[in-house]
Amino acid sequence: MELFQLSRARDVRDAIQAGAAAQTAQQGAEVRFLAGGTTLLDLMKLNVERPGRVVDISRLPLNSVEASPDGGVKIGATVRNADLAQHPLIRERYAVLSQALLAGASAQLRNMATTGGNLLQRTRCVYFRDTAMPCNKREPGSGCAAIGGFNRTQAILGVSDACIASNPSDMNVALMALEATVHIFGVRGERQVPIDDFYLLPGTTPQRETVLEPGDLVTHVTLPPPAPGSRSVYLKLRDRASYEFALASAAVI
Repeated sequence: MELFQLSRARDVRDAIQAGAAAQTAQQGAEVRFLAGGTTLLDLMKLNVERPGRVVDISRLPLNSVEASPDGGVKIGATVRNADLAQHPLIRERYAVLSQALLAGASAQLRNMATTGGNLLQRTRCVYFRDTAMPCNKREPGSGCAAIGGFNRTQAILGVSDACIASNPSDMNVALMALEATVHIFGVRGERQVPIDDFYLLPGTTPQRETVLEPGDLVTHVTLPPPAPGSRSVYLKLRDRASYEFALASAAVI
């Protein structure tokens, strides 16, 4: 892990300003927002992530699940996976999301991991996590060791000659099926992005995984109201019955 500066945001606008100021002062140095840290801290220890500034957003008021006037639901970015999976609104109206979260990790991880962090969960590709190996996602232009290496757990669809890494999040599969909308706050203001536009295919720039710009912060996710009488289920195939990343998964509504 490399040295970095740590600050705590007082509110959403303060978080955005802190990120923008750090990038300006350090000539484009990367800034990362920290809530649960279940992915970010691991990758920092491996030197895969090397931010110059980390902004703690764990105490921002983004940890609620609220019913929307239209019958949908609003999920804050810092809501813990454990709380979201067990929330009555989610269990009753969006069973597929609760099932995906419960299938996604151990209880200890669910107690820390957040909605926003899970949206941005990085691939589990072993070559991405090993800085001694070429990886276009980690180091653009270096090559993709997975294409000619161990790729049993990599993606089948949505790949390119530059990258075959898969998205490891169970939650994201359910959110895609539910047609979620991601709400983002940045230096240019607020915007809403449908989740199927939020993620980018690897193409020739696999290092860019989402539409987020430097300093952008995901504040919450909204789900449309479920159709009357609708049912849903999340199915996951994995190497072992205990908690493991999916070889294949599907969310059906």
